[in-house]
Amino acid sequence: MTSVLLSLSALLATSALVAPAAGAAPGADRPAAVPAGWEAVDAGDLARITEESDARRAPLAAPDAALAAEAEPELLAMQSVRNGRFVATEVNYAAPNTGALRARSEEFGGSWESFAFEWDEASQTYTLKSLANNRYVAVEKNFTGSAQNVLRARSTSVGGWERFIMYYNEDLDRWALQSTLNGLFVTMENGYTGSLQYALRARSTEITGSWEEFVLYDLGA
Repeated sequence: MTSVLLSLSALLATSALVAPAAGAAPGADRPAAVPAGWEAVDAGDLARITEESDARRAPLAAPDAALAAEAEPELLAMQSVRNGRFVATEVNYAAPNTGALRARSEEFGGSWESFAFEWDEASQTYTLKSLANNRYVAVEKNFTGSAQNVLRARSTSVGGWERFIMYYNEDLDRWALQSTLNGLFVTMENGYTGSLQYALRARSTEITGSWEEFVLYDLGA
């Protein structure tokens, strides 16, 4: 597995990708919340990262044979920099937290930790689909309290709640996600306790450090 956002072959299948439009992702007019060194991903950057990134292997548990047989290059695993754990979809959680995303797996074990990152040229954004339940990840803006803006794989279609801008820091070889619904960055809640410990929430106004940073592994390699 290599730490790239999408494979070059998957990228070439998408015609004429350009840098995100001003209304979707920052380019030259970067918002103050995005520190220097972080850039929104476009086609040229992705090709360069694919060519220059060293192969990275995750500490795999017993491999999922079915997943390996069906894997495509755009399938990714996400690892929180803050606690070193892989993001999993909690498909067995009871409502209203069914499908919540948590960085809680010590090893990559299969579909629970696998996501398809899909590029939408019209909006210049990405969507994340969990392989655990085949649902798109949404930001729960209407949730209240500590669960507000939690990420859940619960949508069967894509709208504003399910779109993200991807940022990459070449010096750190790390990634960050920004929700287009509320403009906030996805954070791993390392300080939470209980069932939402390590939950992912779109709640940070800026990339402050490891709480908002992730390592991505290409499952198609």
